[in-house]
Amino acid sequence: MQVTVVSGSVYGTADLVADEAAARLAAAGLQVSRVKPATVDALLASQPQAIVLCTSTTGMGELPDSLLPFYHELQDRFPLFTGVPFGVIALGDSSYGDTFCQGGQLLRELMLELQAREALPMLQLDASETVTPELDAEPWIDELAALLKG
Repeated sequence: MQVTVVSGSVYGTADLVADEAAARLAAAGLQVSRVKPATVDALLASQPQAIVLCTSTTGMGELPDSLLPFYHELQDRFPLFTGVPFGVIALGDSSYGDTFCQGGQLLRELMLELQAREALPMLQLDASETVTPELDAEPWIDELAALLKG
């Protein structure tokens, strides 16, 4: 199965988590494409059979600047991913209250609009609770790999 991993980050942490996800998925025997920087053309060219999106949240619950063009292009071009399994890893800080992991929620909602199928509930990583989000994401990534391998 071809899994495409996309990320957007402010300080690089979400990219680090996405790199860890790509490495663990590949180690589980899946074919992995790591799309960096995120573009719709690169995503489509990878011919994804599953998609993993990893993002931080910035400002008042927005996507990082590195991922905004990708998000808007997905909205504009609206490529359907009917039935394609996806998962979102969202990084945030719970001290921001209502906007905690909102960047990930924006991506999740868009993927559902594009008719993709959520393989696992969105993973929310809280910067107030961890300094090693890439390690905290490992059980979720491993569960996703097992689901995708079927």
